[in-house]
Amino acid sequence: MIIHPFLMKIKIYREGWGMINYYLCALFNRMHPMKLSWKPYTLQLKHIFAIANSSRTETPVVLTQIEHEGMIGYGEASLPPYLPETQQSVSHFLEKINLSTFNDPLQLEEIWEYLDGLEEGNMAAKAAVDIALHDLSGKLIGQPWHRLWGLNPEKAPDTTYTIGIDTVEVVKEKTREVASDFNILKVKLGRSEAEDKGMIEAIRSVSSLPISVDANQGWQTVGQALDMIGWLHEKGAVMIEQPMPKHDLENIAQVTAQSQLPIFADESVQGLADVANLKGIFSGINIKLMKCGGMRQAWKMANLAKCLGMKVMIGCMTETSCAISAASQLSPLADFADLDGALLISNDCFSGTKIKRGKICISNQAGIGLEA
Repeated sequence: MIIHPFLMKIKIYREGWGMINYYLCALFNRMHPMKLSWKPYTLQLKHIFAIANSSRTETPVVLTQIEHEGMIGYGEASLPPYLPETQQSVSHFLEKINLSTFNDPLQLEEIWEYLDGLEEGNMAAKAAVDIALHDLSGKLIGQPWHRLWGLNPEKAPDTTYTIGIDTVEVVKEKTREVASDFNILKVKLGRSEAEDKGMIEAIRSVSSLPISVDANQGWQTVGQALDMIGWLHEKGAVMIEQPMPKHDLENIAQVTAQSQLPIFADESVQGLADVANLKGIFSGINIKLMKCGGMRQAWKMANLAKCLGMKVMIGCMTETSCAISAASQLSPLADFADLDGALLISNDCFSGTKIKRGKICISNQAGIGLEA
């Protein structure tokens, strides 16, 4: 095909300006690199939070910011004491990061590979950077991440509300406080059979809401687990998390095969590499940003689990509305959600995803839907 000389000049002119614009943008980004900063913060819990082997009244976190082109993306690393990371270890990891070599915050895959290659582990620290990058890049595009992922926010599920291990009277009191505002409760078990059943009976004495059970690896044999699951099913439980020790996969597979309720991996699943190996052992997986390294890895985990025919749960630690809002962007993919972390604290420094009568209501604001 012969191109008219005048059209050829226009083509060259347009392509020339396109290349000039490309290089100008690259130069601008090099002159204005992404700036990462962070600070430690301590979350104050409204009530003593107890699980099978520990209790606490506060949770340390590290809050991150990435500035670029006049915008700020926010992130968070939550550091409950049962995980290996601390505010000091997170700060040490963040000090190693140099984002100036990346021209575009949307190079999320490349940046993740860089972060993951700096050191093994440090997943909460990596999540703090990844969340901030998603918030920043979504703001630069002008869209929330659930929309960029093609998810319908109306399909976000109800969140559970967690009732920690406590005395019968305190459990009753906590249940009464929240039962009218939620549609499903989450109960921490994993002690003796008498104590576990006492927790459930205390809740059942004041509420008939469905119950999600987190056994915290507390049941030791297949028979014990199946007996408890059968009893819990009669008491209105709808799912079970991590019934047995995380490495006891052969016995967990037997429990799952015979269980009347879906069995979800929590401690047994950390990141993307674990998902395929758990097919046939668990009914589903509990994805937490702090375990897997942030939103990008969580997105991959959720889609892989769905492709394998497994159910998905989106969970959290005790977190501010920053990490909760980030996780909620994925929640339309989930069969179950446990995103009450910000509701358990008294000093949330952000405003983001709201919970209205138990339902997760995702903001349409750009990024992760957060106000600082």
